[in-house]
Amino acid sequence: MRRFLILLSLFALFTSSCTRTAPSGSSWTPIATLAANQIGGTAAPVPVTTYLPPTRGPGTPISSPTPDSNALILPTFTAIPVSGAATQPPAVTGTTGPQSYTVEPGDFPGSIAAKFNISVDDLLAANKLDKNSIIYPGDVLTIPGTDNRTQQAPTATSAPQLASSDFFKIIPDSELVAGPLTSLLDVEAYVKKQAGYLSFFTQDVDGETLSGAQILKKVSQDYSVNPRLLLAVLEYRSQWVSNPNPAPSTYDYPIGYVDAFHTGFYRQMTWTANALNEGFYRWREGKISQWKLSDETTIVPQPGINAGTAAIQNMFSYLDDQATWKIDTGPDGVFASYAALFGYPFDFAIEPVLPAVLSQPTLDLPFAAGETWQFTGGPHAGWDTGSAWAAIDFAPPGEPNGCGENDAWVTAMAPGLIVRSKTGAVVEDLDGDGLEQTGWTILYMHIESRDRVNPGQFVQPGDRIGHPSCEGGLANATHVHVARRYNGVWIPAADPQMPLAMDGYVTSGNDTEYDGWLTKGQTVIEAVDGHNTTNQITR
Repeated sequence: MRRFLILLSLFALFTSSCTRTAPSGSSWTPIATLAANQIGGTAAPVPVTTYLPPTRGPGTPISSPTPDSNALILPTFTAIPVSGAATQPPAVTGTTGPQSYTVEPGDFPGSIAAKFNISVDDLLAANKLDKNSIIYPGDVLTIPGTDNRTQQAPTATSAPQLASSDFFKIIPDSELVAGPLTSLLDVEAYVKKQAGYLSFFTQDVDGETLSGAQILKKVSQDYSVNPRLLLAVLEYRSQWVSNPNPAPSTYDYPIGYVDAFHTGFYRQMTWTANALNEGFYRWREGKISQWKLSDETTIVPQPGINAGTAAIQNMFSYLDDQATWKIDTGPDGVFASYAALFGYPFDFAIEPVLPAVLSQPTLDLPFAAGETWQFTGGPHAGWDTGSAWAAIDFAPPGEPNGCGENDAWVTAMAPGLIVRSKTGAVVEDLDGDGLEQTGWTILYMHIESRDRVNPGQFVQPGDRIGHPSCEGGLANATHVHVARRYNGVWIPAADPQMPLAMDGYVTSGNDTEYDGWLTKGQTVIEAVDGHNTTNQITR
């Protein structure tokens, strides 16, 4: 049975559109009301309020994290043989007395404990280690005796298993996305203070030498994934955050996802962010029914888990067999690394991360009045393959010229502040607080560096953002890719309650990425790859 969700090819190209990969709740406590800014000489929209969750006093009880749905929550992690499964081999008896084990590349305490059917605590105690200890290939560990416990003999030919996931909740949804409280973390200062390998690591990314902290921050911004979570995953998998001398086996694959394309820190982190997004958004959309692990176990997620937890479970499904997956997604897994670095993750919860009542601000089409462009891409991923299908694409007028220079202008869709303008991406903050992580933002992607708007500039609807191009991601034709976020959450362009609407055109789609329609009254325009009369749209 094939995996339910498969990352799409990194190199699929589409004419005049993106390729399929590219790099207020009542319990909140208001901490600051931001002053109104001046946008193009006129008053900004109503000032926004930045929120912090209530502070839990030392020693006070921890509230139940992330409210459950009304769905049944299964109580345990239970392996269920598939109907017609082969008979398991006879049970064997564990040996008394300790034995030795030589650490191999890729081993960590949880995986070794699972291999010998012992607890992580017992393994650590037998070797005078703690949960922050680092082990290296070649180290010899003592495996404590099993007290003649009955064990199942391992077999490479055992039938596939169905298993339910644990009900343990790992993080709140607001700690998956690069939302409001991520604005409080100075990633570069934090990494420097930890003084681990990441603090002096550098790598060339697209011709620019970046520090480890800058790379992690870039991935967090591009994918809109919480930098605290990315740091916790990195620490759990390789100890790069705290250890100045991590195992050399982690240098090429610090997260442990091994393939030729994802070699090196930057691509390991983009893979991680994408896999997290995939689990988060597909769970929210009801598109995940199971995960397939490396040992062919099929995991059936608990219906009561939250999307943030589903995101982490999804990521580890690419990396683990059943025994290791249970550890990695449990209280001794990445949850423990997060808690060691930042504290209890649910103390950062903003519930819900999307207010119950939310409406899109008025938006214009991203080009000048009177111009005719092509609607070339219906709803598709806002960034890479894992995020919500938040984006749609437009190609400029004129004869197709591949990725050649184009003098057409992409224009602002709403009044706002430009908070990022680099590597093909322009981000506009619509609430005027100067934070990409709060409120509504618009991403304009593939904006050429020539004449591109500068960060810190306020714009009005119709003001020039820059020229469409292929910059910033894999594409084979000049176009602009636009997408919405709120509190760091990618908002689907065809969201049934809040579809992307521009100049009266309302976006719709189906179950096929890039298929889509813009409807205004009796006018219906279908997204079509390329330049032709059927996909023309005039503002």
